[in-house]
Amino acid sequence: MIGISALWIGVLLLGGGLALDQVLTSAVTRNFDDGLAYVLTAMISSAEVGPEGEVLFNRPLADQRFLEPASGLYYQISGDGHEDWRSRSLWDRAIQITPEMRARPGQGIDTSQFADEPLRIMARTVILPGSDTRWIFIVAQAREGLDAQIHSLRTTLIYSFLALGIGLILLAALQVFFGLRPLRRIRLEIARMRAGEKSRITEPLPREVLPLVEELNALLAHNEQQAEEARRHAGNLAHALKTPLTVVMNAATASAPDLAPTVIRETATMRRQIDHHLARARALGRRGAAQSRTPVWPSLEAVERAVERLYPETRIDRAGSHSAVVRVERQDLDELLGNLVENAAKYGGGSVFVTVQDEGRWIDILIEDDGAGIAEVDRERIFDRGVRLDSGKPGTGLGLAIVRDVAEIYGGSVSLGESEDMGGTMVRLRLPAG
Repeated sequence: MIGISALWIGVLLLGGGLALDQVLTSAVTRNFDDGLAYVLTAMISSAEVGPEGEVLFNRPLADQRFLEPASGLYYQISGDGHEDWRSRSLWDRAIQITPEMRARPGQGIDTSQFADEPLRIMARTVILPGSDTRWIFIVAQAREGLDAQIHSLRTTLIYSFLALGIGLILLAALQVFFGLRPLRRIRLEIARMRAGEKSRITEPLPREVLPLVEELNALLAHNEQQAEEARRHAGNLAHALKTPLTVVMNAATASAPDLAPTVIRETATMRRQIDHHLARARALGRRGAAQSRTPVWPSLEAVERAVERLYPETRIDRAGSHSAVVRVERQDLDELLGNLVENAAKYGGGSVFVTVQDEGRWIDILIEDDGAGIAEVDRERIFDRGVRLDSGKPGTGLGLAIVRDVAEIYGGSVSLGESEDMGGTMVRLRLPAG
């Protein structure tokens, strides 16, 4: 992390430094050119044509460097058919007029005409009063001073940005070190939990990481709850299988004459118990795997088609919200609705009515039939495993128990009541809205 931060700091400072160098170098060069333009303007404003057609200054130029040989500041005035008029500082040298000077009047141009002295030149073509000649006024200055300023500026920038970069990298390193300290403490707490010394993260930590700690503790509690549910589930299954196995073992040991029917009966009991616990385990696994969203209406239509094939004489009607969605896996929703609608068709009088109600945070699914109904004293115990109120019809007594367990796994509920419109039983299945 520190390496990536240092790399980005370096890239940003390099980009910023190059941009700032470009801006400041242009400003210094522009200031240098402004000085040349000032001198060039002064030359043109004080120039006039002499009696023999030559150019004269009506007042001397103020800068004494024009009078000192090789001083670094020069001027030259050239015109077709006339001899060049040069400053004394040029001595025996002359400035060669290039096409670039003519193409860029009044602009600074770098040139290396003098091998030992790079120059910055500015030229302008002028026609003076009383003359038809196109005079080229040229002023030149050695780049030594300009280059020295740019070098000094760049040196300052390099050292300044280098110090800034080192400071920022150190600050980033300190920020990473101190900012990640709470996470290192969390890592140590997790190591203690793995070693069995603790069950939760209880050490006081900065508020910035408290949400993370709370989520970790909630995850640990959730895992413990699932482990406890698994242990209880295994214990319940073992207890449920113990009695049938004991009956079969006793019958086999005693060589009972009804051994075969006993084995078949008790094996069916064990099969029902295993199916029940497998359904519950599948629901638990799917709930932990993802927060699914399932539309109610397509599932209800599929269940209706299946039940109508089993009970063709039963009429099933539907009403309510077609757009209701619940936070339940499709397979579990099919199992919930299948058990409830099948029970209504099996024990009802031939009519079943299903209503889907959107209650905001909840979706209520009401299954009503026109059967004999269920007495109020039996409406709670009928959800117990193996309880059946009508032993005259085939069944396992596990359907409503499975419905209750699966609904509660998803945070929902199931309850029984009396149907005011149809006179039979009304089952209210409440599930969280998706």
